Amino acid sequence: MTDLLHDHPSQLRPVRELFNLDVDMQVPVFEHRDEHVPDIDPNYCFNPDVTLAILAGFTRNRRVLLQGLHGTGKSTHIEQVAARLNWPCVRVNLDGHISRLDLVGKDTIVLEEGKQITRFQEGIVPWALRRPVALIFDEFDAGRPDVMFVIQRILEQDGKFTLLDQNQVITPNPHFRLFATANTVGLGNVTGLYHGTQQINQAQMDRWNIVAKLDYLPREDEISIIQGKVPRYNDARGFELISSMVAVAELTRAGFAAGDLSTLMSPRTLIAWAENTEIFGDAALAFRLSFLNKCDEAERPLVAEYYQRCFDQELVEPQALQLTAI
Repeated sequence: MTDLLHDHPSQLRPVRELFNLDVDMQVPVFEHRDEHVPDIDPNYCFNPDVTLAILAGFTRNRRVLLQGLHGTGKSTHIEQVAARLNWPCVRVNLDGHISRLDLVGKDTIVLEEGKQITRFQEGIVPWALRRPVALIFDEFDAGRPDVMFVIQRILEQDGKFTLLDQNQVITPNPHFRLFATANTVGLGNVTGLYHGTQQINQAQMDRWNIVAKLDYLPREDEISIIQGKVPRYNDARGFELISSMVAVAELTRAGFAAGDLSTLMSPRTLIAWAENTEIFGDAALAFRLSFLNKCDEAERPLVAEYYQRCFDQELVEPQALQLTAI
């Protein structure tokens, strides 16, 4: 694994050229791609406002928090911007098992010259602070309180990080960047949809310089992405099929917003539905296996009605298993 300690952006490129945005902004770009740089997805569609927010994070060292419903592609959006800047990225999922020691570091026993010795092993935060990487905290609103207060220490742009165990003060690399993604805006699990999230300390929320909201993509963009992921449907007939699938997804999102459904269809599920349709050769069967079976039983008739509206055919339930006495 190469080390990034001495790497830095070597050129400024116009945003208009890289992201086709009508703004007079230039963004720093690394010359070489490191193994930490995400792969470029040529089919990815950028949300203009969110792209500008992320670019401000990279260019002006702003702390950027992306909020949105599941499946809107928050982390992917940051990664795809970084991919075009050749900027190394590291993602950390703040699930309930991530502790303060995982982030800061801890003493570990290692074997050296045949003897067991105790050595301090740095966590991901001091490692990233020393390097020109974009650190992304996923599921930020699901982090444990002790973890959140560790992060609060690095939310200040020029804040130095103190390793108490090692009596060290780490000055962040000038090209260290910090991003986070969350389903809520720090208000906790209001609807019950995002069990495990919690309220975020408002002093910490106040330290995020930019909070951007990412919604689902427009219909044309979703169709284009799915056709890119499943090339078999990249023709007129496929367009009609994918268009109907996206129409079902839009109805589930409208139903969710109206309180009629507790589950909505994300772009990730849409892609899975298209892929499963290619496997089974049956859009209805693939729909049941990809989405319907995830829904509450009481809500399935309404979801089936959505399908009937968009495909103009009834969603036939599978035949119950007939048991006969021997």
